[in-house]
Amino acid sequence: MIESESSGSQSRGQEPETTGRFIVVFADAEQDAPGLLRGAAGMSNVTDSRDFGARAATPEETGGADATVFSRLGVAVVSADPQQARSLRASSDEGTVISVSPELIHHVLSDSPGGASTSFQDTPQLTWGLQAVAVDTSEFSGKGIRVAVLDTGFDSSHPDFSGRKITVESFVPGETSQDGHGHGTHCIGTSCGPRSTSDGPAYGVAYETEIFAGKVLGDSGSGSDGGIIAGIDWAMAHDCAVISMSLGADIAQVHPPYTAVGRRALDQGALIVAAAGNNADRRQGDYGFVGAPANSPFIMAVGALDQQLDMAYFSARTLPLRGGQVDVAGPGYQVYSSWLMPARYRTISGTSMATPHAAGIAALWAQATGYRGRELWSLMVQESQRLLMPSVDVGSGLVMAPQE
Repeated sequence: MIESESSGSQSRGQEPETTGRFIVVFADAEQDAPGLLRGAAGMSNVTDSRDFGARAATPEETGGADATVFSRLGVAVVSADPQQARSLRASSDEGTVISVSPELIHHVLSDSPGGASTSFQDTPQLTWGLQAVAVDTSEFSGKGIRVAVLDTGFDSSHPDFSGRKITVESFVPGETSQDGHGHGTHCIGTSCGPRSTSDGPAYGVAYETEIFAGKVLGDSGSGSDGGIIAGIDWAMAHDCAVISMSLGADIAQVHPPYTAVGRRALDQGALIVAAAGNNADRRQGDYGFVGAPANSPFIMAVGALDQQLDMAYFSARTLPLRGGQVDVAGPGYQVYSSWLMPARYRTISGTSMATPHAAGIAALWAQATGYRGRELWSLMVQESQRLLMPSVDVGSGLVMAPQE
C-alpha cells in the first residue's frame, strides 16, 4: 500500500493489497488470448476490449465475465479458482503466457501542504511549478495532442475548463466519471489546465490539449490493476500520446503486468508517466523506494521537488534493480491547481503533483517535435535540467518545456 507523504514509509516486507483476481500477461499481444483462456483455463465467459471499438466497456458490462482481455496490450484480468490459476501458470512453460500476477490495489499519491519555502514561489500570474519548468517562455501549448489522466475522475462542473474538449469515462464499478475525491481534478489542472484564470495564478502546463479523463480510482482514492489497465487500453484506443498516472502500490518488486503494458504502449506511440511514490521520509534518513507501476522499466517514474529544487522529503529513491529507477523530476510540493467545486482550487503535495507537470511537458514536446513513444521518452530525458543531486533521486533532472 502507498501512504500519503505525511505518513512515512512502511515495512518493505508488508503484504500488498490485492483483489483476489489475477493479471495475465501473454507472450504475444497478437495471439488468441480469449481462445487460450477458454482452452487452458476452461473459462467460458471471456470479453475482449476490441469488441467495443474505441468505446470503453463499462465495469458493469465486464463485471460478470470470467476474464476481460485487453488485446492492444496483450493482458487479461481474470477471476480464477486455484486450479485455473495453476493451468494459466503452466502455460508459461509453453511460452504463451509471460506472467500470472495477483491484481493489486493502488492509491492516490498526494497529501496536504507542508511548510514555507523560498526560491520559486507562486505569483499572481503563475504557479511556482510553471515557472520552474519554463512554460512561461515556451511558445507551445499542447494543441493537437491528446493527454489521458487516469485518476479519480474529473469535476465536469469546473468553470476553468468551460469550452475545453474533454472526454470522460469511468472504470470504477458503480461510480460515474465525476470526481468525488478531488485528486484527479487537481492532476488534470496541472497537466492540462488553463493558462489564465479569473481568480488566482495560471496553473496548467499544456493548456490546449485534448483531455481524456479516465476514472480508475474511486472516490475513496483507491482502485485496482484491472481498472488501471482498462484505462490505459481506452487511452490508447483514442490515440493519446501521453498517459498520466498519479497512483501507486507500495511494493518494491516490479509488478510484471506493467512491464508488458509499458513496453507495448511505447511501441504503439503512447508514453506512460507515473508517480515514483511518497514512501520516503528523508528527514529521518529513510529514502523509500519506487513502487508499482512506476518501477516498470517502460514507465517514466517522476520524483518530486520543492520550491528550492531540492528533493521533497517524501519522494521515493531509485531501487537497486532494473526498472526501479526515478527517471525525471518535477515540481511536487505545495502545488496549486483545480479542485472540486465549490472550493475550486487547492494546494497539495506529492509525487502525484510532480507527475502531471511531467505529463504536460511531454505533451508540449510531442507538439513541438511530432515525437511519440520511445522517441518522446528519450527527448524528455535529454532536455531535462540537470540538478546537483544524485540521479537515484532525480533521474536526468527537472523536466523542461521546449523553447524556440
